[in-house]
Amino acid sequence: MALHKGAAHRARERGISVNPFYGEADPLAGMTGDPPRHRLPDTPMAPRSAYRLVHDELMLDGNSRLNLATFVTTWMEPQADVLMSECQDKNMIDKDEYPRTAELEKRCVRMLADLWHAPDPATTVGCSTTGSSEACMLAGMALKRRWALANAGRYPSAEARPNLVMGANVQVCWEKFCAFWEVEARQVPMEGERFHLDPAAAAGLCDENTIGVVAVLGSTFDGSYEPVAEVCAALDGLQERTGLDVPVHVDGASGAMIAPFLDEKLVWDFRLPRVASINTSGHKYGLVYPGVGWALWRDRAALPEELVFRVNYLGGDMPTFALNFSRPGAQVAAQYYTFLRLGRDGYRAVQRNAREVACRLSRHIAETGDFRLLTRGDELPVFAFTTAEGVTSFDVFDVSRRLRERGWLVPAYTFPPNREDLSVLRIVCRNGFSHDLADLFLEDLRALLPELREQPGPLGRPESKATAFHH
Repeated sequence: MALHKGAAHRARERGISVNPFYGEADPLAGMTGDPPRHRLPDTPMAPRSAYRLVHDELMLDGNSRLNLATFVTTWMEPQADVLMSECQDKNMIDKDEYPRTAELEKRCVRMLADLWHAPDPATTVGCSTTGSSEACMLAGMALKRRWALANAGRYPSAEARPNLVMGANVQVCWEKFCAFWEVEARQVPMEGERFHLDPAAAAGLCDENTIGVVAVLGSTFDGSYEPVAEVCAALDGLQERTGLDVPVHVDGASGAMIAPFLDEKLVWDFRLPRVASINTSGHKYGLVYPGVGWALWRDRAALPEELVFRVNYLGGDMPTFALNFSRPGAQVAAQYYTFLRLGRDGYRAVQRNAREVACRLSRHIAETGDFRLLTRGDELPVFAFTTAEGVTSFDVFDVSRRLRERGWLVPAYTFPPNREDLSVLRIVCRNGFSHDLADLFLEDLRALLPELREQPGPLGRPESKATAFHH
């Protein structure tokens, strides 16, 4: 959740401006003054007036369908909208009061366990979450507790500080986990044209205090898959040499709902014995509105029982493993609906189309001659590109700014260590971003290029307002 500073004095001086049609010109509205902007109003107002005030302000948000920065689902079918509205008052935690909603959650876990080749889907442990960030936190907690139990004779102590190995390209939730739970983050930096985790380097950072290695199936920086099987093989070799048994968590926030349908021969999941847990975002390529995520553990041994809490004050005995308590059940119902609605063939068709759009769009962008591709969208339907060698009149931040003027939200950002010298643009192709929309994007990009080429030089990245980077 973003932190918000208090409003400036000037912003507090004036209330929300009210159109006379909502106020004095409408005797039914009953609004005689402007409601305060940063203080709870003293009196109520008519629902239609409140709706219009909020609706009109939200019109200034960007168009979600033109947001090529976010991985989050921005379109669902009308039937899903109706189903979610029917479930919006159901509390996911209250499994005794809403047993069928809880049953749908259980079925989704079993479906994902089967999709990810769990040894026995019936004994796989899993739960829904608010998204992949919470799922990663839960997976990290399980890794740390397993390590702590195995090292009970020397932990806690100054000599036994737990660490977690990952690439420098991980999503920020992993850095949060390490900060919140006092775990040392050991990051493998980028090198040359390698923009994600290197298996040998990851194994080299492991020691007796390593709780696990995070492998990302679909980097948010460039859309590439990290080599999960090679990471596991490197850790197998480490165990043979040293006896260290280091588990792997697969952060499949996006890729865990792409690879099973488009890259079936790729071995990245529970088929690898070293993979202890996997997470994904239902609200990304799971094709559900935010926010819902999923965390699964290979078996009960992978999730220490002491992390599971049981409560009965809502009725019944409810085991729960979560960072929060109350949570709407609508997204879980929508996930189950989408699983039923699409099936494997439907998911395959949707994800294949997204990849085809990404590959075609990246190819046409490269053909302009002004840009160099880092990835092509042939793993995640996501690709990153930078300015071509010899382009000196503009940079990626100029391109991002100019595209925003036409309604397109395309993030520009720098890469992490050791490639801070590299600044890129990234495009996420989701369900709903069609070939037709991609063509419109290309038209706008091509129309901007002549003006950008005439610039005397890059305008520079704004210091006060960096272009957004969305995971």
